[in-house]
Amino acid sequence: MYTPPHFKPDRAASLKFAGERGFGTMCAFDGHKPIASPLPFYLTYAADGTPQAAFHVARHNPLVKLADGETSWLLAVNGPDAYVSPDWYVSPDQVPTWLYQSVHLSGPVKLLSDRELAVQIDTLSDIFESWLLPKKPWTSGKMTAGRLAALKKGIVGLVMTVEEVEGSFKLNQHKSDADYMAIANALGAQANADAREIAQLMQDVRPEAFANETMLERSVP
Repeated sequence: MYTPPHFKPDRAASLKFAGERGFGTMCAFDGHKPIASPLPFYLTYAADGTPQAAFHVARHNPLVKLADGETSWLLAVNGPDAYVSPDWYVSPDQVPTWLYQSVHLSGPVKLLSDRELAVQIDTLSDIFESWLLPKKPWTSGKMTAGRLAALKKGIVGLVMTVEEVEGSFKLNQHKSDADYMAIANALGAQANADAREIAQLMQDVRPEAFANETMLERSVP
């Protein structure tokens, strides 16, 4: 991933982002062409602190045959994104751009045992069900044993040992306060949910600029 220094988050921030998103596109190369599948995942950590991305796919997914435990795969995790019009800047001579958050995790992938798959299924659902609180969480215990066993036969558990973490949080951090606030305010006024989320992220990154703006507004009679 090409990431200018202005937009490069540290490793911890990138892993935190990926873990909180929990959904990405897993990519591998079969020797002739790229193979990719969008899928949910969760991050866990080995005893030595090495990050691991746990996930599963359909048994007939071509990715399964490529999980040799040695060849590196790529997991692309994207967040909100938004187009920026040059008309929104205070400064002249600007060009269109796109703001976004993205993290790439890469490393070898191996198959999990049936026992490990069972743990992974429950862990994955526990994580995502917690997003829906105060709804009482769904658990696999609500299913009949036969039905659950039949469905498990149709999937394969895998885990990536994350060897490289790359991130790019492009939020116009290199722009002046005036241009930065103008873009954030314009995005915040858009109907698109991603644009508004990017606007909020921009405020979170540079809160002092918006605090000064608020103080100025309050001082105007």
